[in-house]
Amino acid sequence: MRSPLLTDLTDFALRRRLITGVTVLVALILGWSLWWHYFRSPWTRDGRVRVEVVNIAAQISGQVVSLPVIDNQRVKKGDVLFEIEPSDYQLALAQAQANVQSREFQQSIALEDSERRQKLGAQAISAEEKNTSQSSFLVSQAAYQSAIAARDQAKINLDRCIIRSPVNGYVTDLTLRIGDYATPGQTKLTVVDSDSFWIVGYFEETKLSHIRVGDYAHVRLMGWHPEVAGHVESISRGIADTNSGENAEGLANVDPIFTWVRLAQRIPVRIHIDKVPNKVLIAAGQTCTIVIDHKR
Repeated sequence: MRSPLLTDLTDFALRRRLITGVTVLVALILGWSLWWHYFRSPWTRDGRVRVEVVNIAAQISGQVVSLPVIDNQRVKKGDVLFEIEPSDYQLALAQAQANVQSREFQQSIALEDSERRQKLGAQAISAEEKNTSQSSFLVSQAAYQSAIAARDQAKINLDRCIIRSPVNGYVTDLTLRIGDYATPGQTKLTVVDSDSFWIVGYFEETKLSHIRVGDYAHVRLMGWHPEVAGHVESISRGIADTNSGENAEGLANVDPIFTWVRLAQRIPVRIHIDKVPNKVLIAAGQTCTIVIDHKR
């Protein structure tokens, strides 16, 4: 007959083994879950906010006389950004209009002269003179059309004195000042297109098999608690290969690696922004954490 003390010790040992087994099982499950989350689950802390930037440059030259915007100001498409001194272009338009009138009179005179000579008989005028009068009319007609084109160009140049925003967005890094001289093609002002924000997540290549176009994206901007909603818009199909370069002798330049270590490459994934919470301020260059959820 077993003593009560021996029975209690046996039960205690069994319970201890059971607890130890359960603890080990839970630890294994948690370890597997952590491994899956960190090494296989499609998430990354390497996300960046991107945006399209419009570089505003004048199409004509002149001194800036008006600057109705300030740095970081929100502007709408068509709003005036700055204005160039229009006096020279107003005078050029007036001169072009006067030239059009002059050419028009010359064309009318040449037409009347040509029609009058065409009606005269061979005894009164030679065929050569008829041809000359007809040619003079055609020349005056071409000059009139050229004058019209020059006038239209002068109108366009005058309109270009006022530079407007081509997009909705924000004026950024404003250094332009009244009195600066604008040169055609030289950037004088920058506007961030507020309708073009998107996010790029750099995911390890081992996680790409779990990412599909259309998957829901949980985006958490650094410093902001509310979540930005988005979805996978596309996956990049190429990154630079550091081994593709050649040295001075034309030989392949291959970087050495440890045979037991292979670092996963990071592939850009474009995230379309579906909704930004009202309290969240989004700006190009912000970093964020992205978690992809294909179940949504």
